[in-house]
Amino acid sequence: MRPQTKSQSLYKEALQVLPGGISRNTIFRRPNPDYVDFGKGSRVTDIDGVTRVDFANNMASLIHGHAHPVIVDAITRQLQQGTAFTMATEAELRFAQHICDRNQGFEKIRFMNSGTEAVMAGIKAARAITGRPKIAKSEGAYHGTYDYAEVSQKSNPENWGNVSAPQSVPVVEGTPQAALDDVIVFPFNNISQTLELLDRHASELACVLIDPLPHRVGLIPASQEYMEAIRKWTLDHDCIFLLDEVITFRMGWGGAQDWYDVEPDLTALGKIIGGGFPVGGLAGKDEFMSVLDPTRDRLPFPFSGTFSANPVTMTAGRVAMELFDREAVDRLNQLGDYSRLKISEAIESVGANACVTGAGSMFRVHLKSNPPTGYRETYSDASENKQIEFLVNFLYERGFMMINTCSAALSTVLNESDVDSMVDALSEGLEMLQQDQ
Repeated sequence: MRPQTKSQSLYKEALQVLPGGISRNTIFRRPNPDYVDFGKGSRVTDIDGVTRVDFANNMASLIHGHAHPVIVDAITRQLQQGTAFTMATEAELRFAQHICDRNQGFEKIRFMNSGTEAVMAGIKAARAITGRPKIAKSEGAYHGTYDYAEVSQKSNPENWGNVSAPQSVPVVEGTPQAALDDVIVFPFNNISQTLELLDRHASELACVLIDPLPHRVGLIPASQEYMEAIRKWTLDHDCIFLLDEVITFRMGWGGAQDWYDVEPDLTALGKIIGGGFPVGGLAGKDEFMSVLDPTRDRLPFPFSGTFSANPVTMTAGRVAMELFDREAVDRLNQLGDYSRLKISEAIESVGANACVTGAGSMFRVHLKSNPPTGYRETYSDASENKQIEFLVNFLYERGFMMINTCSAALSTVLNESDVDSMVDALSEGLEMLQQDQ
């Protein structure tokens, strides 16, 4: 009988005090999650001494990998001065200036503590601006855990309805029907059907919420034509265009919106802008951000948070984003191109029923012969999910950490050699799946 690992022992203790032994489902794995000892650069070592190359980077939030020395030095100095105050900090100001300098559409920014909170704030701001209750979002897109934003992120063939008018499907049992009724769901990248659905509810919509590269939809970029159509519709109907760049801000100096000839009214931020700490941000034109301004005689949207803009996060975020300069953005996107190319070559070499999607510094492997074009094509049944789980676990055992959909969010400390080694292991895993079919 094999001796119990340190991680197994800790997990038994965790089961006594945490539901399922964890606080976030994304790190759960059977028979137990492994417990980290330390991370350095692109590597993570668990408490049993196993080191793995990190392609997940804490669900796309670590743009420079683990314990970057420049970030560590900066936050260490801030820790010695204090972690949170009932006062304003210069750290908040300096970081706000940097973020706003990256995008001409960011005239003002308000910080918070998560991407979920940033999207929530964007939706509430849109309601305060327009006086309307409803939002529209694409089917399958993940925008955090706010009741309205999470609608239909996990719909399936049994409940998703007709593609021309997707059903608003709850994620959490007991979600109020009233919340579902206030969310209009449309098929991503389908211009005619999206506009038809928006037209039906034009007088009620506060905002249209879009992720330009939605992971759960298939990690497929929004087309230029689609983004232009959404922008035009929102302008024509005095509706807020809310762009979710919590993940995709890594794609360009000013975010993925650099790719498009459109400018959203509001942008939700998170993940990498925290430099490894919890963060969220809502940015946009002053005319829209002013609903948050407490110096106004009338305050349509009062918003605060005990740890919002704490100086540790602000310092870490500023330093991380200063390091993620234009050259670093371009270099990382090139590594993403290299990764997708090598994965495609491996799939072809093995003859696997698979494909790869993505853009910029992210990719996703699908066990489908053709790249999906929307959520319904991306959807995987129980059999395919089991194969994806096998592939992710196989890579994990070979020393590579992936996001649980067999996706990756690259960091600046990864290189082509790391990608080549991962692709070799992926090829081996795909060959094993081929043999089982």
